[in-house]
Amino acid sequence: MTTGFDLDAYLGRIGYAGDRAPTLQTLRAIHVCHAQSIAFENLNCLLRWKIPLDVDSLQRKLVRDGRGGYCYEQNLLFSDALRVLGFKVTCLAARVMWNMSPGTVRARSHMLLRVDLDDAPYIADVGFGGLTLTGPLRLAPDIEQATPHELFRLISAGEEFVVQARIREQWRALYRFDLQEQSLPDYEVSNWYLSNHPDSKFVKELIAARPAPDRRYALLNNDLSVHYLDGTTERRILRSAPELREALQNEFQLKLPETGELETVLERFAPAGRG
Repeated sequence: MTTGFDLDAYLGRIGYAGDRAPTLQTLRAIHVCHAQSIAFENLNCLLRWKIPLDVDSLQRKLVRDGRGGYCYEQNLLFSDALRVLGFKVTCLAARVMWNMSPGTVRARSHMLLRVDLDDAPYIADVGFGGLTLTGPLRLAPDIEQATPHELFRLISAGEEFVVQARIREQWRALYRFDLQEQSLPDYEVSNWYLSNHPDSKFVKELIAARPAPDRRYALLNNDLSVHYLDGTTERRILRSAPELREALQNEFQLKLPETGELETVLERFAPAGRG
């Protein structure tokens, strides 16, 4: 049992008021509510603020302060909530394959969860940016699985699994993972690298993502995209810091910290006329 976790506050944050029994129906409902309510974002990395992974810090930032976060923050918070609800949760790690050249091997820098239910084990993941799962996947290979958004499937790769999403009639690999349990110190090492190393994309680019019922919002620097479930995409270049602030507050539903440091960051990514 996770101690010090305010379940009522978390469920209020994600807008969930349904059944709390540890069932597949509950898991599916909370999974989509979390993904649609707490945006993926990396503002702390750009502000050069610390990203602590303890339960109190995660609740303060993502729940009480109305912020988002990246995979470690999202999935650790999610795992704490699931455990309090009575789910059996195992933390896992994955190598990102999305937009990588064939044969590229990355470090295990992504976090996901295994949730064991009475009927079968499932994979849950509320922290993969623009293609964050909006529903759990049964841990079984070669089965097309529907979520509230795209179709997904798991492919066997030796002792590992590859998660794929069907994007515009093509299967695209997101990441590969095995079933070795991870502990908090395993994530803390990668968390420090991703939030501090000069080669990390999280300290070089502004990134935000959030799924909505019929679409996905994605922001890369000052390029805002809206990907609809019918396959169409709208794009808009944000040409000023106020436009960026408005998008982060509206499309990504973030409560932004009131600090001049944030204005400096936003001006860097959307100076007037950039694009």
